[in-house]
Amino acid sequence: MAIIDVTISQLSESVAEATLLNWKKKPGEPVAVDEILFEIETDKVVFDVPSPAAGTLFEILVADGGTVKPKQVLARIDTQGKTAPLPLVSEKGKPDEAKESPQPAASQGREGNAMPAAAKLMAETGLTASQVEGTGREGRITKGDVLAAIASGTEPASPATPAPPKLKPFEAHLESPLITERPEQRVPMTRLRARIAERLLHSQATNAILTTFNEVNMQAVIDLRKRYRETFEKEHGVRLGIVSFFVKAAVHALRKYPVLNASVEGKDIIYHGYFDIGIAVSSPRGLVVPILRNADQMSIAEIERKIADYTIKAKIGTLSLDELSGGTFSISNGGVFGSMLSTPIINPPQSAILGIHATTERAVVEHGEIVIRPMNYLAMSYDHRIIDGKEAVLGLTAIKNALEDPARLLLDL
Repeated sequence: MAIIDVTISQLSESVAEATLLNWKKKPGEPVAVDEILFEIETDKVVFDVPSPAAGTLFEILVADGGTVKPKQVLARIDTQGKTAPLPLVSEKGKPDEAKESPQPAASQGREGNAMPAAAKLMAETGLTASQVEGTGREGRITKGDVLAAIASGTEPASPATPAPPKLKPFEAHLESPLITERPEQRVPMTRLRARIAERLLHSQATNAILTTFNEVNMQAVIDLRKRYRETFEKEHGVRLGIVSFFVKAAVHALRKYPVLNASVEGKDIIYHGYFDIGIAVSSPRGLVVPILRNADQMSIAEIERKIADYTIKAKIGTLSLDELSGGTFSISNGGVFGSMLSTPIINPPQSAILGIHATTERAVVEHGEIVIRPMNYLAMSYDHRIIDGKEAVLGLTAIKNALEDPARLLLDL
């Protein structure tokens, strides 16, 4: 008998433990090299763990929902497949008979021709095998095929997430159930949601947060997008959005006022000579902030491609720990949900964050006359321990000026 231990490597510098979400295999089932065995959820991402060897799953040591740590042995694989498998264990370490119940057979047809990771993505996004062109051996559908279908704008044939189960009424026998039913459902926080709550409370408790506001006339950016939108998309293969302009304007302001790009470490101020901009993205599991590294060296097209890539990855849960780690400044776009004004919370250890909102037509005064302009309210929250109001206000004004006159970005004014 040749037994191989299944473990997980170091998660990241700031992640000490994770949750094992669910096993894809049962003891006694054959596994191939790199075939997905289970899913892990950290406080930042959810990722798949592949099999380190081919053989038979001999023993599972941590059941679904269990807490795991780096280097911990989670299962064992018999590479020769000659030993009877041990029963599943519960989180307390005892055999879990409920886990031994037979599973429904996998669907046949083209769905059965999808690789495990690809089948998982199709189930999460609502795509069917008939909507995805398989490029693998013998026409098998790969994970890359599904990502390509999503990127091309293929609409799901069915809802990606099933509707939540209907709650059982507490008093269904009463004549007026609509009046008397008071259903409740207790659902534990995911590790990601719990970590978000922890970080937000920590931010408010440890930072001296103030927020300054300004308004920006978006007409110049809107005109620029209208003029070059089609040419830009043909040339670069990506849509010309709005957030990339804010990223460029933010980097422009951070160069002028470096303390906005700094962080606090004990009694020291760390001034960063690089610009790693976090972009807040909504995901089914909560808010995540992937990083545009060296944003000052990226073109508008490169920023747009990266944001589009992060948006897809956030939707299907494939953002990596590296993509979510670090950052020197963040941008939160509440405007995509219709927000008019907000006070964003700093993402530690950063010291400032820009909140952008919905652009709407408003009446403003220009040269003594009332005119209609597409206006956006900007908000910058900052840590008053190291950033004075003057620097925050001037930094936000620099962002405003760059957006109202994009030529400033080219001339560095």
